[in-house]
Amino acid sequence: MPGSSLWLIPPPTHPLYPILSFLISQRLPLDFPSEAGAADARLSPEFFAPHMTLSSGISPDLYGDDPQRWLDSIPWPSADEVQVRFEGISSQDTYYRRCYARVKLDEGIKKIAGLARARGVNGEDDAKGAKTQEWLDWWRKEFGPHVSLMYGDVPISDDRLKEVAKVVEEAGVKLTEPVGDAEGNGWNGGVVWLVPTDRDIKDWKPIAKRVL
Repeated sequence: MPGSSLWLIPPPTHPLYPILSFLISQRLPLDFPSEAGAADARLSPEFFAPHMTLSSGISPDLYGDDPQRWLDSIPWPSADEVQVRFEGISSQDTYYRRCYARVKLDEGIKKIAGLARARGVNGEDDAKGAKTQEWLDWWRKEFGPHVSLMYGDVPISDDRLKEVAKVVEEAGVKLTEPVGDAEGNGWNGGVVWLVPTDRDIKDWKPIAKRVL
């Protein structure tokens, strides 16, 4: 994946952080070895931190040798403005979107993703810029906000996807939005990570962090 990416990570103290981490790195590769990883997932599964990608394709020239200063210069919304809520599970015929939990696209998600794209790629101040508005429309139609659960090259059938959803929900992740708040349905706020995703997946580590 070219350039760097901005991710939104669940708060480390939130119950979903260890649940999602366990699903991604252990449970799903164990139960679905052919789908969860590269050529032989039993030997080399592709693990990654639980996250919602805000934007990718960010040039390292933008943040130079002080990525933390650049990340802190962005006027991120408050934690109360950003509510990640799951809406179901999907699969696409793309390595990085082989299996993912869809996230509700509300105004708070549009704001933070649009801001990341505006500052990281489009050279605009915020999500109201013309290029960023065009990108948000494309993003919504193509795949929208999501939290990846598995990367891989093996297609996932509808029946297999139902099995994955069952495992995910049994672990404590609620994939459908209930009436009112429910633990496991998502999180508020989180931590923005700046990650050089032009490296191997095993080397996807943050070089700067910003708590909302």
